[in-house]
This record gives sequence, C-alpha cells and structure tokens, in this order.
Amino acid sequence: MKTWTPETWKAKGALQQPDYPDPKAVDAVVDRLKNYPPLVFAGEARRLKAALARVAQGNAFLLQGGDCAESFAEFHPNNIRDTFRVILQMAIVLTFGASTPIVKVGRMAGQFAKPRSEPQEVQNGQSLPSYKGDIINGMDFDAKTRVPDPERMVQAYNQSAATLNLLRAFAQGGYADLHKVHQWTLNFVESSPAGAKYRDLANRLDETLQFMEACGLTSENVPQLRETDFFTSHEALLLPYEQALTRIDSTTGDWYDVSAHLLWIGDRTRQPDGAHVEFMRGVKNPLGLKCGPSMNTDELLRLIDILNPENEPGRLTLIARMGSDKVAEKLPPLLRAVKKEGRMVAWASDPMHGNTVKTAAGIKTRPFDRIMNEVRGFFSVCEAESVHAGGVHLELTGRDVTECLGGAVAISESNLGDRYDTHCDPRLNASQAIELAFSLAEFLKARRQGKAAQEKTAVKR
Repeated sequence: MKTWTPETWKAKGALQQPDYPDPKAVDAVVDRLKNYPPLVFAGEARRLKAALARVAQGNAFLLQGGDCAESFAEFHPNNIRDTFRVILQMAIVLTFGASTPIVKVGRMAGQFAKPRSEPQEVQNGQSLPSYKGDIINGMDFDAKTRVPDPERMVQAYNQSAATLNLLRAFAQGGYADLHKVHQWTLNFVESSPAGAKYRDLANRLDETLQFMEACGLTSENVPQLRETDFFTSHEALLLPYEQALTRIDSTTGDWYDVSAHLLWIGDRTRQPDGAHVEFMRGVKNPLGLKCGPSMNTDELLRLIDILNPENEPGRLTLIARMGSDKVAEKLPPLLRAVKKEGRMVAWASDPMHGNTVKTAAGIKTRPFDRIMNEVRGFFSVCEAESVHAGGVHLELTGRDVTECLGGAVAISESNLGDRYDTHCDPRLNASQAIELAFSLAEFLKARRQGKAAQEKTAVKR
C-alpha cells in the first residue's frame, strides 16, 4: 500500500462529511487542535488491544455501551456518572453471573458525530441540512443552527477532556470499588424487576467479599477490588477532527488517534477504497468495523486485510448489526469466511441499529423484544459456527428515559413521549440495560458449562 499519513484520506471519497461554508476556517480549527494535549494515551490503547486480544481468543467478553450521540446541552457530571454506573452494574452481572472477564468500553467522551440517511431534512416544506451531531451542527430546526460550524470541534474536544477526567476519577478513585455494588443502583431502577434481581446478586457478592476479607484479601491490598479499567470509543466519522488528534507515539514511533482508545467505522462509511478506511488503516488503535446486512464475504475479507494486515489479535472487532429478522441468514456466511481464512478478530453484536422502527405516530423507537432476539440469534449462530460470541455494542443511558418499547418495565407506545430525550436514536434505560445483562449472563454461563462438559468428555475419551 502507499505511504500513509493522517492526511492521505483526503485523496479518497469521503462520505458523510459536512459541507462547511468556509474551508479555511476548518483548516484553522484543525491547526489549533493539533497543538492540544492528547485525550488518551497510546499505552492505554495498547492495553485495550491486549484485552480485546483475549476476547478474540475466546477468553473474555466485550461490553461496549453509552449514548447514541453525546450533546452539549446535556453535558452534566450526573449524566456521565449514571451511565458509568449502569455499565459497572452490567459488568458485575456478567462477571459474577457468568464467571467471565469483562472488557468495559464506553461510547463516551467523543461520540458526537452521527451519519444520516439523508443529507437534508424537510419540515413544513422547508429543507435544511440534517442534524449530524453536536460536533457538526445544532439539533434545532432553523437555518442558522443547521449550518456546519468547525468551532464545534473545539467544544467537543473540551467536553471530551472533561468527561475523560471524570471517568478516570470514577474508575481509579474508589467509586468502582466492588464493596459499593449496592450504591451503584439508580433510584428509578430500585423498584424494577431488574433492580430486585441485581440486589440479590449484590447480596451474594457481599458474602463473597466478606469471605475474601476474612482471608486477608481487601481493597487495600488487592487493587482490582477498588479499581477498574474503563476505555472510551466513538465512531471516527468526522475526519478533520480525527486527523487533528492523530499523533506519533514517542515510545514506538507509531501513529495513534488520541481522541479515543477504540474507534470504529460505521456501516455507511466502510467502503474499502473510501476515506474512512484509508484513515483508519494507518492508526495503531484497536478498531471496530460495523457489519450490516449488505456486507458480503469478499468485501469483509478485503477490509480485514486492509485494517489488520498483520492478523494481530485485538486489533479488529467486527460488530454485526443485522437486525433480528436477518441475523440468522446474513451472519453465518461472514463467520464462516473469516474463520476459514484464519483471521484473528473479535465478534460482537450491535442489536440496536438494525431494529429501529417508527410507531404509527411517527416516533422512532426500538422494541426490546427485537433487541433481545438479535442477541439470542447472534449467540445461536456463533455457537453453530464454533465462533466465540465476543461482546455486545449497545446504545444506553443511566437516565430514566422512555425511548425503547417493552422490557420488564413495559414501556408502551403511550409512554414514549414521557421522557423521550435522545438527540438521535432511542436508547435503553438502566432497567432495560440491566435486564439485558442478566440474559447475557445466562447465555455466557450456558456456553461455559457446555464447553466444560465437552472438555470433560474429551478427557474421558
């Protein structure tokens, strides 16, 4: 391949990019951001890559979740804390319920840009540029707000820096201590079925921790009990921003995109000869690649060759987002082709994006049953193909929103308008997210028990 630099993407076709009215203003912002401190460090990205290598090898599970699109208006420490604590709760359910190490990655501290199916939005006969995320333009439907503004990249950087600062404090400063599992439960989750089930699990974990303490294992002498690794990720959609935050690591001489630990390519921008693939092939971060129902095996293998030419475990996570009605048909050929060619990748399920529907009233939502059906289908297909079902990629929030239908909390169409706060796509609330985690734990536990039974049988033979 040709020599790569952070700017070689400009020679390729770049989809989903904003039409800025003043290109010189964009260049000026990019030049400013080039001198800003990194948001993450290359060593952290390498640590995540090592963790994802264990996922690819079948020895861990990826839990990736967070906002559909972060916003400037809803930037508040409580929102960051509540999403973080829901992810902690889900990880506890998965770790304790399924005896599986969990790699925790947030869709946080950078998830500001969103691809859209149409470049223009029409309301009451007026056509304006579509809202593409707060890093590009504003959500309000007026001509001034919808004009792409490069200064928004600076605000997104500053908000990401503040968010990361808080996340690091939560992860390393004692908030993630396992002795605080009861304190992580949000008030509105307390009375839900998922909350009751979690409370029972937390009580059992308390007993385990008390036993460990009696054996001399405490938070003071076992850092793993009071701290956790928590990484960030976002879709690398807005290429001028990603270019500005790409630096040479002084310890290795490699290029890293220091806007996040993990970056992914969306289903709309995964063209092998496109600008996004060109940009991502050159950075050493762990990468994600969304695989929708239109993906074919030849294209996928070509993309793997471009993005992970050294076949490095942990470098590439393939995120299937097929839809509950297509996963059984569309996913198996991809699993077979990748396995046959010996490609070292992790497989994860995004059960959100293929299951978006509109109600009769025109409200965009996602039925919880469809989300669960895609997760079940993903696990079932992976098991049938002897491939490790390595993770999930979810849009969720710690807020008490009513955006996804169903779940044990039984959100109905009439409830959707109560707290429908998303800036783009509907998210699971904490109750629904924890409910999903318990189902995942059951899948993982059954798989582990099945593997143990097979190994036992093989030993007898």
